[in-house]
Amino acid sequence: MIVCEFCQEYRQGKCALGLNIPKGMSCREFAPVIEQFCSEPKDFVSPAQIIQMATFFGFKKGELRKIKAMAEAAENSRIAEQEETASLNAAASS
Repeated sequence: MIVCEFCQEYRQGKCALGLNIPKGMSCREFAPVIEQFCSEPKDFVSPAQIIQMATFFGFKKGELRKIKAMAEAAENSRIAEQEETASLNAAASS
């Protein structure tokens, strides 16, 4: 497993930024995406779940901070979407 497999810049075995593929779980341009951790949106439970997965896969330091920020953004987005759906349902039933 390589860091690139969790990055949005990784396409067809190459880095879209033209960087060499690192051998470890470290890359200064790492840009994680939630879909690489949870292919199905319903599989996403919480940021803690993603951080635990990342730690298991061997992410550390800067990459782990980026994953944490990405997971928190996904959680905030999910909460906002749930609130919007709830308010739309409440308005429709009125």
